[in-house]
Amino acid sequence: MQVLQNGCFAVSTWSLHRLLGAVYGYSPDSGKSAAPKEPYGPGGAALIDMPAALAARGIHRLEVCSFHLPSLDAAYLSELSDAMVSSNVLFQTLLVEDGDPSHPETAERDVRWMAEWIDIAAALGAQRMRVIAGKQKPTQENLARAARHLGWLAEQAEGSNVRVVVENWFDLLPSPIEMNWLLDRLDGKVGLNGDLGNWAPPAKYEGLADIMGRAEICHAKADYGAAGLDADDYRKCLEMCERAGYAGPFTLIYDSPFFADEWDGILLQKQFIEDFLREALGLRTA
Repeated sequence: MQVLQNGCFAVSTWSLHRLLGAVYGYSPDSGKSAAPKEPYGPGGAALIDMPAALAARGIHRLEVCSFHLPSLDAAYLSELSDAMVSSNVLFQTLLVEDGDPSHPETAERDVRWMAEWIDIAAALGAQRMRVIAGKQKPTQENLARAARHLGWLAEQAEGSNVRVVVENWFDLLPSPIEMNWLLDRLDGKVGLNGDLGNWAPPAKYEGLADIMGRAEICHAKADYGAAGLDADDYRKCLEMCERAGYAGPFTLIYDSPFFADEWDGILLQKQFIEDFLREALGLRTA
């Protein structure tokens, strides 16, 4: 594992969605409202306080879901950016949570809406902006449409210091075949955020081994059952990252009701990965 600026762990605000409470439905569909809703309860903390909360737990990278931003006003974006800087927390990725560049009817509308988030990501100091590659079935036509629009989006981000990345997510990218095709077609203009939990086992393990060597960042999501964290699955996913030569940071994705306090799940996953990395390093140097 290489030494990374601000350490090798990040947290996504999705891992804290119960703590944060309200979500804001920003969308390219004008019929949808961005007014706050509380599908996970009222919450107990504000986004602006999360950089300090992370730093207090020894984590210095943050990813923010677009629907957790309570305001897109320049003053608020500046305030959040300042909170990151004062806590020495790196804004790793702004996660844009709507839009479909593969849709035959709305792709152009959606990708132009996605482009509006580039300036928001830049104002926040985000290194990357993760967008949805596509939600349609992986036909050649849909894949080509997504590639064309994502290439255009990457061009809009040039000069902004924000890199566009996509994820192995939704119907368009069900396997390494489609994922690799899309990345090859984009020829380095768009990066990969590899997610450990989006594909289903057992096929996902070889799939991760295939794509994680191309990943710049990783959503290290763990599965939970009645007994807690599925250690066997998590270890296999991390082994595939190791096999692929993945050397980037791990974003801790906790998405389970197993712990009442989401921080408990986040820190358990952090400890699991730390133990795995120490063991892997020991085996490499033995």
